[in-house]
Amino acid sequence: MLRDKFADNLGISQTRKEQIYLDICKAVSLQDISYWIQVLFAAGIATLGLVLNSPAVIIGAMLISPLMGGILASGLALAAGDVILAIRALVNLIVSSIVAIAFAVLLVSLLPFKEMTAEIAGRIRPNILDLVVALFSGAVGSVAICKESKGVATSIPGVAIAVALMPPLCVVGYGIGIALSLDSVKGWQVASGGGLLFFTNLVAITFTSMLVFLALHIDNDIVREKIKGWRENDPESLLVEHLLEKSSVYDKFKTIGGLPGRFLLIVITIGIIIFPLNQSLIQLRKEIALQQQENQIRGAATEIWQTQFANFPSGDPRSYISNIATSYGQNNKLIIQLQVFSSKHYTPEEQNNYIQKLSDRLNMAPELLGLKLIEIPTASNELLQQITDEQLTEPLVSIAQLQANFLQEIQGSLGSLILPDPAKLLDYEVITSPIEPLKIRLIYLSEREISKDAQILMADNIRTKLDYPSAKVAMQRIDSSPSVISFPKDQATLSPGSTQLLDRIAQNLKRQPNLSVEVIVNQESTEQQEILPQRSQVIAQYLESKWQISKDRIKIQIGTENQGNAKLQLIV
Repeated sequence: MLRDKFADNLGISQTRKEQIYLDICKAVSLQDISYWIQVLFAAGIATLGLVLNSPAVIIGAMLISPLMGGILASGLALAAGDVILAIRALVNLIVSSIVAIAFAVLLVSLLPFKEMTAEIAGRIRPNILDLVVALFSGAVGSVAICKESKGVATSIPGVAIAVALMPPLCVVGYGIGIALSLDSVKGWQVASGGGLLFFTNLVAITFTSMLVFLALHIDNDIVREKIKGWRENDPESLLVEHLLEKSSVYDKFKTIGGLPGRFLLIVITIGIIIFPLNQSLIQLRKEIALQQQENQIRGAATEIWQTQFANFPSGDPRSYISNIATSYGQNNKLIIQLQVFSSKHYTPEEQNNYIQKLSDRLNMAPELLGLKLIEIPTASNELLQQITDEQLTEPLVSIAQLQANFLQEIQGSLGSLILPDPAKLLDYEVITSPIEPLKIRLIYLSEREISKDAQILMADNIRTKLDYPSAKVAMQRIDSSPSVISFPKDQATLSPGSTQLLDRIAQNLKRQPNLSVEVIVNQESTEQQEILPQRSQVIAQYLESKWQISKDRIKIQIGTENQGNAKLQLIV
């Protein structure tokens, strides 16, 4: 038979086929403690490697590769039509994935930093190329597993690194951890990207290993009889078989359908994941094309400047480029920003000449090209004197204007700041001192404190936006938990404890004008209905008369609880 000849050419004997099938069946056992230790250790190493952005650590997790056995078992089950092995492999993969993800979430929640690293970012946008890598790796891995431990066995570490099953799962755990603690939208995007990469690897390896096992005829009659005898003493296989026998359709599906049906199942699955992978590849192609275009523009801009504008006619140096950047303005106008150290000022005519030459090189209309030239004077008296004269003619800026500009800059930086739920930003305070760095205190409304990790990340974000690395950022919470005022039966009088509670609420209302207080008044079932407006009125009058809190900031509601009390809560 052709398949048996192919196996013989690879040096895979009948005894080896039996051993392969038996080893793969044993690899999906849920009772192997050493396997679960490998899963936890691999997940821990991969998670720490991802957050530390360390490729060497991540490779260590790849080499452990505990999930490879379950995926190869799925491929063998599809090749042999072995429903018992298929169910055991599926359960093993699901439980292993849950354990790895949960352990990664736990580690991420304990870490004091949760920054997105390059190693994480590289695993959240898989494309078709990742699918192709997994297909090749699955085929080589299957052959390497089947061969005796000779020359080909050295390829197994390379296969484990190429496929990298554990890091994508840990990216899922990282994303879930971020979603639960910091940013739900970003976290779930990261988790879904890592999940797609893992599922891509899983499906691709399953498919190619299925083809390899079919080509090697691993499931011949002799092997089936051998495995059947082994299963009679394997408790997990007996349990699965016992559960299947209770199913009414087991007799019709003792194998996983026909071979064409199994092929169709895996091919349809690959077809489904190709769509999002292709979208990622298209996006990657666009980004590469844009980067190449930007590099071409920068190269042309730099070359023209250095060859035609950087020197005097005599050949002496006049300027050199310190930095170059590109951006697009209104009407899709390309802006070239040049920062140059110059010993002589460039006239508008020279700048227009540069734009004309660059537009000719790029085959663009000159009106679609702009130049923003930033000249930094060197030792030229001419340029320095010109700058000095311009500065002297400018009017002095008042302290009030400087303060307004300063506060406007801070407002622009903090305006887009988003606090983790359920916290709401109320206000901020800016404290300046001649002997200490700038201090910013954020005042927020929440029932609980923002976690220390989130506070550190927010503080770093604020320093980055302000471009002020030494700025100190503090956070002050105003408690929004409900407070309760109890009333004596059939009365609407305030006790000393109740007035103290109202005083604390009123102080927050006075300090934060954008706060209001929600008052929900309740009564016992035996009390008269008239007691509700009386209790509402006594609370409102106290806040209005003593603290001058306006009526529109006191939100009165009638409650439904069977208690003689009023619940007060600060709201935005």
